[in-house]
Amino acid sequence: MRAIIDRIINGIPDYKAFLTVDEMDESSKKLSEKYPDLVKISVIGKTRADHPLYCLKIGTGSKNALMFGCPHPNEPIGAMMLEYFTEQLATDKEFRDSLDYTWYIVKAWDADGTKLNEKWFKGPFTIYNYTRNFFRPAGNKQVEWTFPIKYKDYVFDQPIPETQAMMKLIDEIKPVFIYSLHNAGFGGVYWYTSKDTPEIYNDLRNAALKQKIPLALGEPEVPYGITYSPAVYKMINTKDSYDYLEKHGIRNLQEVLQTGTCSADYANDVCNALTFLTELPYFYDPRIDDTSDSDVIRKDAVLDKLQFVDECHAIIKEIKEISNDYLDKENPFKLAIESFTRSEGNEATRKMVNENPDFLKKATVAELFDNALIIKFYLNLSYGLLVRANESELFLMKERNENNPAKKEALEKAKARAEEKLNELSAFLEENLNYSVVPIKKLVAIQLECGLLMADHLQKQ
Repeated sequence: MRAIIDRIINGIPDYKAFLTVDEMDESSKKLSEKYPDLVKISVIGKTRADHPLYCLKIGTGSKNALMFGCPHPNEPIGAMMLEYFTEQLATDKEFRDSLDYTWYIVKAWDADGTKLNEKWFKGPFTIYNYTRNFFRPAGNKQVEWTFPIKYKDYVFDQPIPETQAMMKLIDEIKPVFIYSLHNAGFGGVYWYTSKDTPEIYNDLRNAALKQKIPLALGEPEVPYGITYSPAVYKMINTKDSYDYLEKHGIRNLQEVLQTGTCSADYANDVCNALTFLTELPYFYDPRIDDTSDSDVIRKDAVLDKLQFVDECHAIIKEIKEISNDYLDKENPFKLAIESFTRSEGNEATRKMVNENPDFLKKATVAELFDNALIIKFYLNLSYGLLVRANESELFLMKERNENNPAKKEALEKAKARAEEKLNELSAFLEENLNYSVVPIKKLVAIQLECGLLMADHLQKQ
């Protein structure tokens, strides 16, 4: 199998841009038309904007496997991997026969949201262009985080149409393996798995390192993350979030959480599926995997980060108030901003770092880098969303030939203020980050190799 994996990885094209949703749909249709005996295409549901969700079925293995791209719409690396993977499955019999799976593949699960990111898909791949054209929906509008859950006194039972389509597919095919194709924006490579599989962790890390992309060895994505191995974490879910917040004194969790659980949690209950993620960056800085000591105590680094987050959120809310009365209540950018500037979790983290002795040591360079700089990259995304919230309303005014001087003035003022903050923080990041843009080919190679390693490991069990 190793030789087959190497051959497949070595054949990945040197992609220069990401595909749009329409381009992916067209490619899937052409593949099924070209190989009608091998590739079946079906519509598993429709998006809220009535876009069909296409699913490819390839192979005749004894086990079912599910892969889906764009579970968050700003994460198209997996869609590019699936573009290549599906072509190889259809054309390479030796490769197809080496995997005892029937593959079900959805390239763009959040198709509506993906379309709202397409302005940066063709480049230039800069921090500013990514941030200015970024979109990610509010938690309770995310296809990946609106699966139903009932846990303790918390209930979420409002799955959106895209989530309902995936629930139905999981119920029908009962996959043993799910590859959920997420990716990060800035940082290094890391993994999530719903079941501890230590036998392959070194191989996973080697898949990244041989592409010369560093591991993410700083702070975990969430403060309650459980580390299985360096850069490998236990899959997180809403139950974990609930327990963490409850432990650290946060009340009214029905109001605080506001989301469902994830596909991994749902599939575990339905069919005990193993869900696996390979998180990858568009941009990286060598400091992300530097485990030498800095001169800053880790607790101080985290508390300074939380202080900056609170200050940034206050500025965002102040700017949003300028035009809030004129922002449609269903404006997706507005809803995203409101979701991403909630601060209840910050109070839980402050309490945790003040009580946990692990935070009294010196922060590593990677941990300090996470707390001092990467957080600013992610906060800048909210400034981009704020620009787009106002920009989208101004566009609709023009489309409707709407004459409302007060509304136009408020929207233009808020947009200008948000652009000022976006440009300011973008300039700071350009000056203080020593970042490189990761070639798409390398990202596809890492994600595909890691998925094949896990699939092969499971079929040998």
